[in-house]
Amino acid sequence: MTGSLVGGIHHLPVRVYFEDTDLSGIVYHANYLRFAERGRSDFLRAIGINHADLAAAEEPIFWTLRRITVDYAKPARIDDLLEVRTVCDSFTGARLDMAQAIWRGDECLVRLKVDAACINPEGKPRRIPQAALAALKALGEGEQGAQLLD
Repeated sequence: MTGSLVGGIHHLPVRVYFEDTDLSGIVYHANYLRFAERGRSDFLRAIGINHADLAAAEEPIFWTLRRITVDYAKPARIDDLLEVRTVCDSFTGARLDMAQAIWRGDECLVRLKVDAACINPEGKPRRIPQAALAALKALGEGEQGAQLLD
């Protein structure tokens, strides 16, 4: 796992490289989605949910995004050290709602609301596996999400 899990919030450091920016040295908007994906993957890994294990199970399960809302507040620039913060807001059946924020020091640059779901290889919804549910329940549903985005 990369980053750290503190009080149910996963913190992932991310450095902005030249490849992440446009000609002006500002992070290209789609790259925030890449940073957020890394944050979600490492958050799940930190609580014991591994993508490769889910895919290799007797009944394979994959995560997919149903919806993502992004609020861009301020730009990040080349060489900035950012932190992607990820928390579980809620989960039911096959769905997992997460809140994410990308910070530079004490400035929140980007806020994301993510609605993910478990599917099988044919794309049909599947319940979140019991072991994953237990790990998510241990964090406490939705308690940190409001703090993360405010």
